[in-house]
Amino acid sequence: MTAELTRGQNHPLPGARLEIRVSAGTPVVAGATLGDENGTVHGVEGVAHPGAPTLPGLEVSRQAAADHRLAVDLDAMPDTVHRVSVLLALPAGGSGPARFGAVAAPFVAVTGLDGDEVASYTLTGLEAESAVVALELYRRQGAWKVRAVGQGYAGGLAELFADQKLSQAHQLAGSIHEAVASGLARSIPAPPAAAPAHRPDHGATPRTGPGGTGGPVAPTSPYDSQGAPGPGPQTPGAPGQHGAQQPYAGGPDGPIGPGEEPATAGQPSAPAGGRPIDYSHPRRQTAAPPPPPPPPAAPPAAPGQPARPVAGDATGWSMEERLYNQVWGMFEDLARTTAAYRSAVDFADSRMEKELDQALSDPRNRIGGQGDAAREAARGRHAQLVSQAREVLDRDVAQLVAEAEVVEPALPAAFARWDNPVWHAYRVPMEIPMAVRLGDLHLPEADRVRVPMLIRLPLERGLWIDSGRSASLDGSFADSHEMRRLGLETAVAHAARLLAVYPAGEFTVHVIDPAGSGAQALAPLVQSGVLAAPPAQGAAGAADVLARLTQRVDLVQMALRGGAPDALPPGLDTSQQLLIVNDFPHGFDDRAVNQLRYLADEGPAVGVHLMMVADREESAGFGPLLDPLWRSLLRLTPVADDHLADPWVGHAWTYEPPLVPPGSQVLQQVLAQVAAARRSWGR
Repeated sequence: MTAELTRGQNHPLPGARLEIRVSAGTPVVAGATLGDENGTVHGVEGVAHPGAPTLPGLEVSRQAAADHRLAVDLDAMPDTVHRVSVLLALPAGGSGPARFGAVAAPFVAVTGLDGDEVASYTLTGLEAESAVVALELYRRQGAWKVRAVGQGYAGGLAELFADQKLSQAHQLAGSIHEAVASGLARSIPAPPAAAPAHRPDHGATPRTGPGGTGGPVAPTSPYDSQGAPGPGPQTPGAPGQHGAQQPYAGGPDGPIGPGEEPATAGQPSAPAGGRPIDYSHPRRQTAAPPPPPPPPAAPPAAPGQPARPVAGDATGWSMEERLYNQVWGMFEDLARTTAAYRSAVDFADSRMEKELDQALSDPRNRIGGQGDAAREAARGRHAQLVSQAREVLDRDVAQLVAEAEVVEPALPAAFARWDNPVWHAYRVPMEIPMAVRLGDLHLPEADRVRVPMLIRLPLERGLWIDSGRSASLDGSFADSHEMRRLGLETAVAHAARLLAVYPAGEFTVHVIDPAGSGAQALAPLVQSGVLAAPPAQGAAGAADVLARLTQRVDLVQMALRGGAPDALPPGLDTSQQLLIVNDFPHGFDDRAVNQLRYLADEGPAVGVHLMMVADREESAGFGPLLDPLWRSLLRLTPVADDHLADPWVGHAWTYEPPLVPPGSQVLQQVLAQVAAARRSWGR
């Protein structure tokens, strides 16, 4: 389970052979320094950078790139090394940005060689800094840990190295920038990976890239990690490059692409000293596992027409997994084709501006008919380019609409909307599904396509239902009382869905409603009897619930760390726990706020989850104390809002909550079955 770190937090490392993945959205220089127990770097031989990419137990990229993969073998580190600092810097002297405040926040993740994330950190709050120490791996009592640092330096690499007591700081910084400058012209964003097997072509127009062109991209969802970018997020071609994007295989002098091992000329690089890094997969088997069953074949199409889509045409061991992969394949297709359209429009705009500038720069064209003719020709070419891009977008959107029409009715209850007929045949499941639907996503260029927002289970971070005053997409405003009501109704719908998709007795819901203002919205949960106890009211009730859940987190953590998970006290509820907090921060003192932060940070790892219904502005009196709390939660809204940022291609997706249709009794019917199943199991 991934630990999403905030600045200063640390996390133990489970193994010695690791990979550090960097995604910055713009070319950056990645390097690392090897320091002693005080963090002092003893000479330039303790710095890995593009000019000297290999050190004992460490290998970094050889040039600036938007995405990096750094190979680390802690067992190969010399005994004198106690701290490995991972640094990022913007290339100097180029045409790119000169400070991190002008680019998207870099994302750094520590993974095992099997690709599973151990810890991740998003470097927010950078402004004038051009170099930053992102993470540090440090040795403490024989064990290695990772710490989120985020220390920036406005003076660049020279100031960073000087802070680490390196005497040749300025000379080393200059040599690094020289080495980067020689290869910066070859630096491109991370290329698409190999064609995903789970997205077969449906027709005459292959969906292999933006607008049906370019290299195919492997399935990647920004929500698989609950808001955090997945390993190696992809970036489409730069504006103006809306045509076919050539795949880039990387090489000895180029950036390492997704899915590649950090190797030189096809072989692992041997460190300059010490034991060589072992790049073999720790779980590689001698015999390949049997392939998953093939997806259902699409029905034959009429000549000249694209094949009709089929639900479950992705790879997977079960229909649930196939549908999950297919949904995120639709998400990627929509993201790519929209990115291609926007890139083409940007290219057409810049080209028209350039042609108009050239036409008006000649004084002879400023008067008479020649200038008017030049302007009309430029506008005509612009309209033609935009029209061609729109045709490609409309073609791809029509194909996605047809696919959504067959996929939506086939979704299981955990993936389905509340108006799906599958809920009328609902039965309490015997197994936990792989994901749950928390709403729909769409883009303004393709409003007809609604992609289910699926979040993997168990939840890896809490949820924040933002009840702040907001303008909906139709231009109407909701006052604070209406937003609080909608926020709590949305929270109830989410809680009911989580109760419905878990087996009986394996998910428990607690509610804190200090002022009792949410009685009407909470009625479905209270009347059905699915709550662990009546909603806690007042400061005393909130303190009691928080104390019990905090104690549960402490007990489970101690049992797991002590290697005795069976030593928990008798009667301790081992099911997944969800705490719904309404009307925050009313009724919460400083101690209760600290307990909430503790549950948000430590709870998900031991099965305790937080769902806040709150307006951030109302808690402004706590100052920056609550900033880590809001950052640790996935923000959702009770009305449609385009607040979800896509780290893959940079889109702002519009999120729509999964509300129950007006007048429908499906929520009450589902909760009644959940309550009956809990009673039959004695829960």
